Amino acid sequence: MAEGNNCTLRDYGAFGAFSLTSGTSPPTTQANDFEFKPALIQLVSSQPFHGLGSECPQDHLRWFMDLCMTVKHNGVIQDYILLSLFRFSLGDEAAKWLENCPPNSLTTWDQVTKAFLERFYPLSKTVEMRSKIMNFKDQEDESLYDAWERFKALLRACPHHNMENWLQLHCFYNGLSKKNKMTLDARAGGPIMLKDPSTSLQTIESVV
Repeated sequence: MAEGNNCTLRDYGAFGAFSLTSGTSPPTTQANDFEFKPALIQLVSSQPFHGLGSECPQDHLRWFMDLCMTVKHNGVIQDYILLSLFRFSLGDEAAKWLENCPPNSLTTWDQVTKAFLERFYPLSKTVEMRSKIMNFKDQEDESLYDAWERFKALLRACPHHNMENWLQLHCFYNGLSKKNKMTLDARAGGPIMLKDPSTSLQTIESVV
């Protein structure tokens, strides 16, 4: 508050007018007749991301983006829809994170996703997920199909693993039990490790 002759001590300690701020700043839209339906906002709010360690931020982004892709309107770009609705998809710590971002600092969806993943998918999480991929082991009596699906789920949970295909296949095959290795090799018509990476991947997908 600027000092003035008419300001009392109480005035200096009082709130000014309240204004709603957000870390996101949607781009302008040319569609003056566009508005978000309450049902859509309710749907976006139905599965909030809270920022818990058990939650997957990539899964939340996929769900949110798939939902927003269903909204089409002439003159409204996708970034406007994504940035306008994103705050409704967050709860608890995640909502506080966005609220504490500098006001209007995130002006594109790419900026939002980068900041969101940096906060809720830290480097330590990346190291943890890479370790799980590198040290993959099939579970007792786990079928080849279930082991392969679980391994692919680990890869999807860490899309920035930066592991080449041949290394991924090494990790999967070396993590199989002797029984599952023999089953895979037999159904592949010979040792799968003697095939090139592309053929090995196609073979695994076909066999499982």
